[in-house]
Amino acid sequence: MALSRAEKEQEVLKLNDNLKNSEMVVVTHYAGTNVKDMTRLRTELRENGASFKVTKNTLAKLAIKGTQFEYLEDFLSGPTGIAFSADPVAAAKVTQKFADDHKKFVILGGGLGKEVLDVAGVEALSKLPSLDELRGKLVGLLQAPATKVAGVIQAPASQLARVVGAYAATGE
Repeated sequence: MALSRAEKEQEVLKLNDNLKNSEMVVVTHYAGTNVKDMTRLRTELRENGASFKVTKNTLAKLAIKGTQFEYLEDFLSGPTGIAFSADPVAAAKVTQKFADDHKKFVILGGGLGKEVLDVAGVEALSKLPSLDELRGKLVGLLQAPATKVAGVIQAPASQLARVVGAYAATGE
């Protein structure tokens, strides 16, 4: 089904807006990947705060104009799909895992901010912990010392309470 000119303009504006609000973009070829698997990919990306868009390359080339990802124009040929996320690793993590499991799904490269990434760069980035994982580790690190500090602070108070209790028990 062919898109009208107005629909194409809307598509370009929406993709442009998504790219402007993203830190990470992964460009892929999806030829030979079935609809069921693509739906699974989209679902997993959405659960991780990322999105996936299949679009005509001419529209994608128009959409990347005015974004920090203009350098990705060379990747836009063939059956292209674009994964993007505000999280610097979410799109890379999910697409790399999917590509490992589905040999017909090929990562061409991507971009992290203004840095162009080759396939190896996307793979390396996919191995880093996500923002949520880093936050969890940081909270764990912060809570451990706080628990110890609370224990140290409570110890003298509990000892003082025992001494006062023992003194009161003697009736003096």
